[in-house]
Parts: sequence; C-alpha cells; structure tokens
Amino acid sequence: MFTDEYFMKIALSEAHLALEKDEVPIGCVVISNNRVIARAHNLTETLNDVTAHAEMQAITSAAHFLGGKYLKNCTLYVTLEPCVMCSGALSWAQISKVVIGARDEQRGFINKQLSLHPKTEIVTGIMENECSSVVKEFFKSKR
Repeated sequence: MFTDEYFMKIALSEAHLALEKDEVPIGCVVISNNRVIARAHNLTETLNDVTAHAEMQAITSAAHFLGGKYLKNCTLYVTLEPCVMCSGALSWAQISKVVIGARDEQRGFINKQLSLHPKTEIVTGIMENECSSVVKEFFKSKR
C-alpha cells in the first residue's frame, strides 16, 4: 500500500507543478507515520531565491508542522539527488531516511563524497527513469 513508489509518485507530481511554473522540475515530500506532512517543489525563479530548492522548502514546512527542527522518524522522497546545500540541511535536520529518484552525477552530494547524518538511511533509484526524464526534457527544451 504505502511503498516507496507510492510516495515518489507524489514527489513527481510536485516536480510537474514546478514544470508548470517554468522551474527546474524537482519535487519532494516528507513523510511521517505514512502521512505526507510536507510537499514542495523548486521555487527559485518564483521567489528569486537560489536557496528555494524543493528540499529546503519541504524541510521548513515539515519542521513547522512537527513544531521542531529535527525530522527524526521522517522520510524525504525527492525526484533528484539533493545538492550540497540541501544535503547539509538534511543532515542538520537529522532526517531518518532519504529516498532519491534519479542521481545527479554533476551536482549531487553523493559524487561529492558527502554524507548525511550518520543515522540517515539513503535509498536511490526509485522511479529513476520517470524522475530523470522530466529534468532532461526540461533542460532539452531550454537549449
């Protein structure tokens, strides 16, 4: 019922909302007890803010919902591997699990040899083709 694919589909719907706003189509959701407590997508162009990545928006929203800065016992589903900035924020938030759709070989934190909080579990490759194709098509249309 509540699988990684189930929640990644919700994150992917957020990516499509970003696409409609001509934002880089990355979306994410934060889950606590099988419940979506935050959903977000990139808003860097809309807010004219380089830090308005989907993950940053979701971390802030989830922390507000929970009434505290730590996201222990929460899972973040994100369509594209977090960048260095977002991975730092996820580490500070002490999130329990991060599920990544597509890897970002150039800007993602994994190839930069960075890690999240020591207790954070990382899963990659969930709906990888769907997650990567929306980003690839977006940038293809910009060329």
